[in-house]
Amino acid sequence: MAVLRDYELVMILSPEVEDSAVPTVLERVGKYVQSHGGEVVQADNWGRRKFAYPIKRHGEGNYVRSQLKLAPESTRELESNLRVTEEILRHLLIRKG
Repeated sequence: MAVLRDYELVMILSPEVEDSAVPTVLERVGKYVQSHGGEVVQADNWGRRKFAYPIKRHGEGNYVRSQLKLAPESTRELESNLRVTEEILRHLLIRKG
């Protein structure tokens, strides 16, 4: 069994994603994490915020923060999966502590 480490994931979702569809995106990320032997400990929706500068031609986005437990080997694949997901403008995955 692989050692699970604590990670924090912050994602900026496109403003084209309706507020009611945010849980669907979170559910997809959660299913991916669970399929790789991890778990989503907590997920917080910070809501829509304006950007200091345009990101992919958008002036605002929906911020979501999640705390994960995941095997270190799965992080690279998770990030490449997040990178190609159209609803996610930016993401940051950080190992905690």
